[in-house]
Amino acid sequence: MKRITLTGIPGSHPVAAVQAMLDRKELPYVRRDFPNQLHRRLLRLRGFHGHTVPTVRIGAQHVEGSLAIARALDELKPLPPLFPADADRRAKVEELERWVDDELQQNARRLAYWAVQHDRSSLATFATPSYLPFPAWLTKLLVPVLAPVVLHGMHVGDDETRERLASLPAQLDRIDTAIERGILGGPEPNAADFQVAGSVGLLLCFDDLRARIESRPAGVLSRRLVPVYPGRFAPVFPAEWLRPLD
Repeated sequence: MKRITLTGIPGSHPVAAVQAMLDRKELPYVRRDFPNQLHRRLLRLRGFHGHTVPTVRIGAQHVEGSLAIARALDELKPLPPLFPADADRRAKVEELERWVDDELQQNARRLAYWAVQHDRSSLATFATPSYLPFPAWLTKLLVPVLAPVVLHGMHVGDDETRERLASLPAQLDRIDTAIERGILGGPEPNAADFQVAGSVGLLLCFDDLRARIESRPAGVLSRRLVPVYPGRFAPVFPAEWLRPLD
């Protein structure tokens, strides 16, 4: 079997999705993280063309982005499959997969950016366990030092954040409906299941959101496929911003 290296950043939900796919296929791999924001330059030094994670090296092959990685993993090890054999079912899975990649993933990311700005202590919670190339004691010391660099690329305004919170109920409803229709949440998880699980897993890290999501089908699916998601955001959102979720 070719050596597999997964490269990410602490707390990344697309990386969590790919890591769960690798575990599902029982493919041996090594995960290595770069510090957030610094990863954009470090990836180029590692031979990748883009500046976002996840990236996977399979032997000499470089694959970038969770959508491409899912297909590369199915090619490497067809069973268990990440995509249905039936063409119609596959089309529905791929539609949801793209939607998560385009919309839900970004919504969770931008909410996390706002939360980090208002709760810097949350940064350390996402670095444990650490896949950074430092011993645990040094990681703990470096988090406060790197915080200004990390936060520099994470500015999100209040208006945008309030709008993103208001859009969450409809997004979660779409996931729950797909589970009810059997597109998601089946006994054999597909690529869209893992994409959803990663993004919802990040949302479940919010104290403000966890009780509102974890009992929904979307939350149950996420806990099933990504049972451990390190990181926690203490309550940070104003109560009136959360009313659309109640």
